[in-house]
Amino acid sequence: MGSKALFFFAILSFSVLFSLNLNLAFAENEETEEQVGLVMNFYKDTCPQAEEVIREQVKLLYKRHKNTAFSWLRNIFHDCAVASCDASLLLDSTRRSLSEKETDRSFGLRNFRYLDTIKEAVERECPGVVSCSDILVLSARDGIVALGGPYILLKTGRRDGRKSRAEVLEQYLPDHNESMPVVLERFASIGIDTPGVVALLGAHSVGRTHCVKLVHRLYPEVDPVLNTDHVEHMLHKCPDPIPDPKAVQYVRNDRGTPMKLDNNYYRNILDNKGLLIVDHQLATDKRTKPFVRKMAKSQDYFFKEFARAITILSENNPLTGTKGEIRKQCNVANKLH
Repeated sequence: MGSKALFFFAILSFSVLFSLNLNLAFAENEETEEQVGLVMNFYKDTCPQAEEVIREQVKLLYKRHKNTAFSWLRNIFHDCAVASCDASLLLDSTRRSLSEKETDRSFGLRNFRYLDTIKEAVERECPGVVSCSDILVLSARDGIVALGGPYILLKTGRRDGRKSRAEVLEQYLPDHNESMPVVLERFASIGIDTPGVVALLGAHSVGRTHCVKLVHRLYPEVDPVLNTDHVEHMLHKCPDPIPDPKAVQYVRNDRGTPMKLDNNYYRNILDNKGLLIVDHQLATDKRTKPFVRKMAKSQDYFFKEFARAITILSENNPLTGTKGEIRKQCNVANKLH
């Protein structure tokens, strides 16, 4: 073979080898991109103090406004259970679309301004780095601790969605009057099993329920399954058959330990003191009652299942990698900022 032929053969071999290496590298990059997901301590390099800033803000806000912890706990459910854990709940309505937080199913949700306070503190530390969806999830975790619940190791790395989903909200969120099969089915669709559902509803151990949500159990006739001793208290707190939604008319979910996330809720519902239909069904349905009894006996078991369910909920279909965005303000998408 002549020198020219050898030269061209060498060039050809090099080109083929380079092309193969380039294709392999591209394939590896594609695979890496596909594998991007939630991880522990996602901000360790880009914003090492992020989780500490959020934790300190939650502590400060809880010290000043105790009821914020209930709001943070409700937020993670109302956001993450609806299609994706992407802070779509926090978006305001626009001329074209109604926001999730302004629908009937989100009645009673409030204190969003305190999430804005946390976001502002994080932005001062690391501008444009930490998503509102991660702040929503981590504030719920720290709020759970403030209420005496377990500390839950949660992954981060979520990015924010750009639109609210008010039009499909009822397809995902079970109502307080839904049948237990429907409730179990909704949660099963995002990977939460029966003991997980029983544990998540243990969040009703804290906070309060507006009379609007429970007067149908009192008027025109009292629901006969309610504990008679508890009925007197409920009637005192909800004296109007048609309460004003804007009035401060509430019943504490748990009169014994209203500010503490604990297993007292399960003892209450076994004693027919649950305020909502779903509470009563949880204690009487043959699929859920065994777990209610077990959690009533063991707070450790309740906390274990609660932590597992919150973890699954927080990882429901997140936006990661290059999907979504990091909002500058939690209540509005960047393109509208």
